[in-house]
Order: sequence, then C-alpha cells, then structure tokens
Amino acid sequence: MTDLLLLPGDGIGPEVTAQVRRVAGKIAPDLTLDERPFGGASFDQHGSPLTDETLAAANSARAVLMGAVGGPKWRDAPRDKRPEAGLLGLRAGMGVFANLRPALCFQPLADASSLKREVVEGLDFMIVRELTGGIYFGEPRYIEDLPGGGRRAVDTQVYTTAEIERVARVAFELARGRRNKVTSAEKSNVMDSGLLWREVVTDLHRREFADVTLEHILADNAAMQIVKNPKQFDVLVTDNLFGDILSDAAAQLTGSLGMLPSAALGLPGTPGLYEPIHGSAPDIAGKGIANPLAAILSFEMALRWSLDRTDLADKLFAAVNRALQHGARTPDLGGKLTTVEMADAVLAEL
Repeated sequence: MTDLLLLPGDGIGPEVTAQVRRVAGKIAPDLTLDERPFGGASFDQHGSPLTDETLAAANSARAVLMGAVGGPKWRDAPRDKRPEAGLLGLRAGMGVFANLRPALCFQPLADASSLKREVVEGLDFMIVRELTGGIYFGEPRYIEDLPGGGRRAVDTQVYTTAEIERVARVAFELARGRRNKVTSAEKSNVMDSGLLWREVVTDLHRREFADVTLEHILADNAAMQIVKNPKQFDVLVTDNLFGDILSDAAAQLTGSLGMLPSAALGLPGTPGLYEPIHGSAPDIAGKGIANPLAAILSFEMALRWSLDRTDLADKLFAAVNRALQHGARTPDLGGKLTTVEMADAVLAEL
C-alpha cells in the first residue's frame, strides 16, 4: 500500500508539491510515495481530469495530497472535463465529506494580517465544511434558453439528514478535543435546506453531545464576525457553499492564503485528502515564488490524521513556526524567499 499519493495538479501545484516531497524525504524517509497527473495536467495527457486509475490509486493509498487545479488554459474545456470537475470527482469518489480548514495565526505573522494584531494574535479555530453535498453536487443543474430570448441557470441546494448529521458529528467530536464549542452556520431564515440543517444539528447535539456548547449563527453574520471577532469561534461547521466562502475569508486573517492547509476526511479507515486551500495561481506559476507552507502544513495534517505519525506532525509544525520566527518569508508574506528557499528554511529547522 502506498502511504502518500501526490497529485501535483496545475499552476503552482507542482512547485509546492515538490517541496512536500523534499520535506517528507527528510522527516519520514520510510514513507512510500506515488505520484499521478491530476486536473488540467491529466486532461492534457489522458483527456480526463481524473482517470479511473488515479481514483483507484487514491482509494488504495493511506493519504492523498494534491497541489491545486485549474487555470485559463482549460477555460473552454467541456464542464465535465475541466480540472475542477476532477477535483469534485476525487472528493466524491473518495467519500471525503468533512473538510477541516484550520484558521491559525502563527505568532510571527500577527502583523502580516490585514486586521489589527490584537484581533488575530493567538487565533486558532477550525472550520468544518461539508464537502460532498449541497449546491456543488445537487441536481438538477443546467442552463436553458428561454422563449423570446434570454437564458436561465439552475443550481440545486440539497441536503439529507444523514449528510448533515455525519459532518456535524465530526465537528462535535473535534470540539471535545479543543475548547468544547461548536458554532453551526446556515441560512435558516430564508432557505429550507438551512432550516433542516439547524434542526438536524440541534437534535444531534441534544442526543449525543449535550456536553459541548452549541451556538447557531446565520452565515452572513458569520462572515461579519470572522473579521470582527474571530477568536470567539472554536469549531465552525457549515455547508459546502458557505464553507468555501467563509474559509477563504478566514484564511486572510492569517496573513496569506499560502499559509493554510486543509484535510478532507471520510469514514474511519478510509484515506484522507489533503490540500492547500490556495488556488493554482496561474499569474505566478513558474516564477518560483509561491509559498509552499500551506502544502507542507497539509502534509503535517496527513501525518496527524491519516498516517498515525503525530510525533512527526508535531515536529514539522514546530519547524514551520521556528522558520517564521527566524524571518523566513515568501513575497506573499512581505519577504523575498523563493519557493525552494522557504522549504529550505523549514528543512533547516528539522
């Protein structure tokens, strides 16, 4: 069995994933690694952003780490052949329904945030985003021509009790190991799916997690509170669409999208999917200036959640923190280090 499958993807994906390979070779040389094309790179080679062989390799590995997918090169590809379709297919095919996105501000980067130091210093909360349901997967979805001219687009927001309950359970269990508080975000005031979300989360809390503090918040208010008083949150659980938006807002609190990793988990015993939450950044691809820390920290999460190497995860996290303390910065953080040099700084701390 492969321990870690690498899917570098597109844009800066191969650049940051290459640094993960270097770090893995240093801290865990016993891990077995495999690598496959994915996203636009796979479409160019095989005519599909996600081949059956790559999906099979993902499901037979212990963990999967991807870089990023997409870019203007594939803008005119059929919707089901675009790199993003490969990503959605990978998530669905692996059954990873709970996306963990930490919003963590490293102390040396408190001044790198666009918010005041006192707002973000010591920030540490976790967004749990439902990943395989909601409006990104709901049917029907289509664009149609209207009689007399004009067009209409339809996307469907749909959730079942089981889908909501399983991701909420992950959030509650995670909170028990943190500060014991869950905030559930939805739009129950205007959306039936949001009303069901609130009802299911409330019922699960009553039945199994009454020891955990539960608060409900409307998703638009959550967006405001994330930039007003983010340290009020411990675990924030929400649906696929709102989780996508709110986690990107939370990312900026930490100084850069290039700092934040993510984990996507399924049922116990199944492989996890790990990825930096930044995109493929085609504007800087090939320039060697992308921040590799989000990818490296995604590997740290893989060590912790899928590879049963918490000891190495702790060491890697500490090495990243020390590198930042010693002034290592890529351009997105106001520094001048290249992608390779930033990884060098982490390797030196190991």
